[in-house]
Amino acid sequence: MKLRLLISISLLAFAGAQHANAQQGKSRAEVRAELDRAIQAGELLAPGELGVPLKQVRPDLYPRAAVQGKTRDEVKNELAQAIRRGEIVAGESSGNLSELHPSLYPPVARLPGKSREEAKAELAEALRSGDILAGGELGLTRNQLSPGRYPGSSRVMATTGAEPTARRGSLFRSF
Repeated sequence: MKLRLLISISLLAFAGAQHANAQQGKSRAEVRAELDRAIQAGELLAPGELGVPLKQVRPDLYPRAAVQGKTRDEVKNELAQAIRRGEIVAGESSGNLSELHPSLYPPVARLPGKSREEAKAELAEALRSGDILAGGELGLTRNQLSPGRYPGSSRVMATTGAEPTARRGSLFRSF
């Protein structure tokens, strides 16, 4: 009985060893080559708690990926179109030629938008109702921070945490 048990255990161990040998990993040279490539590319994680690669921390130390640029003909065509449209900056001014001499160039299509008066009226309404962002890091509007100051406001900030109950004003936490 003990002999059978020893033989079966040795056969299982032999089969396991064969299976482990069949799954050959990378050689030391292959691992070293991968490590060298990762070091050169800056793909190793930066020390500390950032969890970002070195090339993001110090991009000036690592080569950038080659970006395919435009051909000479493409650049010439773009320049010719910009000259025809008047999109070239005129001298030391910050305006384009089409802005300085609008009669010489085709009109630029403008998207319909609000007039100055409509924008001012919208801002006045937002200030009146408190529907404008308050300063700080919370990202709340003024009527959310101070609902009492804006009585017509329908937005009220939800409260969480301790709430008074009918028991002599004692506070109980709601979960």
